[in-house]
Amino acid sequence: MSPNLSKTTTYDGISRFNHWIIAVAIIGMIGFGFYLSEFLESGPGKGQLIGIQKAVGVLVLIFGLWRVGYRLKQGFLEDATVMPTWQRLTSKLVHIVLLAGIIVMPLSGIIGSYFGGRTTSVFGLFTIPAGDKVEAFSAMGHWLHGACGWLMVGALVLHVAGALKHHFVDHDSTLTRMIRQQ
Repeated sequence: MSPNLSKTTTYDGISRFNHWIIAVAIIGMIGFGFYLSEFLESGPGKGQLIGIQKAVGVLVLIFGLWRVGYRLKQGFLEDATVMPTWQRLTSKLVHIVLLAGIIVMPLSGIIGSYFGGRTTSVFGLFTIPAGDKVEAFSAMGHWLHGACGWLMVGALVLHVAGALKHHFVDHDSTLTRMIRQQ
């Protein structure tokens, strides 16, 4: 068994809590981000909403660092069932994309703002100052933020589809071990 696989058969309460909180936060932030970029006209109202998205994004990054660190420390469960190699590899890739995206998505937004010369106030608790404008870094951060959003959507679709397939077709414990203690 590789060192990053756990011998337990279910996720502990902290892992389940971390999973569902970050799932709701990431899905909500992706939806909110697409709304801001695709459907909302420019103006002061949009600027205020972007400020809220940036503040929540910083909090998501802070919690995401905890979530990813805890998952890496705890390790990953062995597969609940024997799967063809392509499914096992796809599952591992999707999990890597999701865990990396939890960090890269908000971090790239912060980088885009910082190098765009814009501060990020986190609900008045603290402020990430604006950096010197460096258009190339700002553009790279914003591009990565958008690209990561689409990549996360694809990974989330595969993740949910895989969990539902395991539950309704394979009838194994893949989904239930992330819902309750077994």
